[in-house]
Amino acid sequence: MKREYVIAGLTLSFFVLLIIILSVTDTGVDVEDPNGDQNIQDDAINKPDIPRVVKNWPVDDLKLGQVTAVAVNSASQPVIFHRADRVWDRFTFNQTNHYQQSSLGPIQDHTVLTLNNLNGSILHKWGANLFYMPHGLTIDRHDNLWITDVGMHQAFKFRPRESVPTLIFGELFEPGSDSKHLCKPTSIAVATTGEIFIADGYCNSRILKYNAAGGLLRVIPNAAEFLSLQVPHSLALIESIDRLCVADRENMRVVCPRAGLFNVQSKKEPPLTIQQPDMGRLFAVAAKGKLIYAVNGFTNEMLPIQGFTIDPESETVIEHWAPENGFNNPHDIAVCANGSALYVAEIGPNKIWKFELVPPKK
Repeated sequence: MKREYVIAGLTLSFFVLLIIILSVTDTGVDVEDPNGDQNIQDDAINKPDIPRVVKNWPVDDLKLGQVTAVAVNSASQPVIFHRADRVWDRFTFNQTNHYQQSSLGPIQDHTVLTLNNLNGSILHKWGANLFYMPHGLTIDRHDNLWITDVGMHQAFKFRPRESVPTLIFGELFEPGSDSKHLCKPTSIAVATTGEIFIADGYCNSRILKYNAAGGLLRVIPNAAEFLSLQVPHSLALIESIDRLCVADRENMRVVCPRAGLFNVQSKKEPPLTIQQPDMGRLFAVAAKGKLIYAVNGFTNEMLPIQGFTIDPESETVIEHWAPENGFNNPHDIAVCANGSALYVAEIGPNKIWKFELVPPKK
């Protein structure tokens, strides 16, 4: 009998305690979570900055040709690469990928424009009589310009404001697939170690890795790698995780194989792959920390043209974003080193967008 009383008493005590807990919750009294503040901070850290378009930027009509590339220099100024009066159309190349307009000579106008990051006005012009069909532009931490020209089938390194390249990759007007030739190269990424990655892009669908002096180190993918690229259109390095992220355009994905930096060449790991039904043809990628910002282009009438914020390590798309009236034909993207702004270059209409990168609300 005593045992039954004890059990009944414990049961009653349990219900009384449950009622007290529910009462405290209903009256709005918080039960303290010792890790609560830390959890909030972690959530804020994990949420990416949100691109917000800067209206009325640039303030003036820059009268641009096809804007194929944008990069940001050490002064946080956007630098754009455009084709002036040249247009890539169905007559530009023949079936063997040879450029058909070399008789026109190089573009006479300046093709590389440095803009004021505050209002978008032109601060400096460069690149007249150097290029035939501009495509890619990258600026390294020393403000060297790394340029690809699909008509010339070449890639170049220029020191700031110098018109004679210090490195040349590929043979002038000669498309090819061996170690000495390129065929319509699209993009370049440069590591802090000095290593160079060139996306050899439209014809060969490969990436060539060089040392700082221009010596070939590796071809991506090699025969042993389970990786197939279809028009690697843009490159972005995330050195902290040793990944080279590729806008694998016609495969409609971002793929991030090992870059092989900092003595980790021997690691055999599968590439990180980010692909989802609304991604479409990915044209450009840019890195900020361990995240990737990307833009797609026209794929079909059903898929929106938009931007993506991507976490490569979890292989997920975190956010979708676009200006209020949408994009038309994005071709390149760049993030400034301090992470405060993002730029998107468009072909048709020939335009450059500026976005502020705004921290998410807590």
